[in-house]
Amino acid sequence: MSVIKELSYIPSDDEEFMNDRQKEYFRAKLLSLKAEILEGARKRLQDLAKDGGRCADAADRAALETNNTAECRTHYHQSLLLNSIDNALDRLVNDTYGYCEETGEQIPLQRLQARPAATLSLEAQQRREFLNKLHRF
Repeated sequence: MSVIKELSYIPSDDEEFMNDRQKEYFRAKLLSLKAEILEGARKRLQDLAKDGGRCADAADRAALETNNTAECRTHYHQSLLLNSIDNALDRLVNDTYGYCEETGEQIPLQRLQARPAATLSLEAQQRREFLNKLHRF
């Protein structure tokens, strides 16, 4: 089945959870997201190569450095997301995709639509974030 055809399908709670069609849908969604991230990274690298980093003015150098720092931060977060996408694709193969890593319960389809690489139910994610906040202080 083609990626475009599969993305026109919308998974429903009326179906068996993570049936073959849903798995293929989320596989296509994850691969599309991955391709989009990689294309954006390729374009940013081309833009950085064009700029060359040569600035005569100190203010321009400072602005360029600020932009480069932001690009590095973006690259770091996108590399984490790419890793999450690859892990989600592995979970699809292992039939563990769509199930909360903490509770083993089904992650609602709406959450997977919004965050296809999600590994936790919303409740488990909120609990983890709350505990992280507690331990930071």
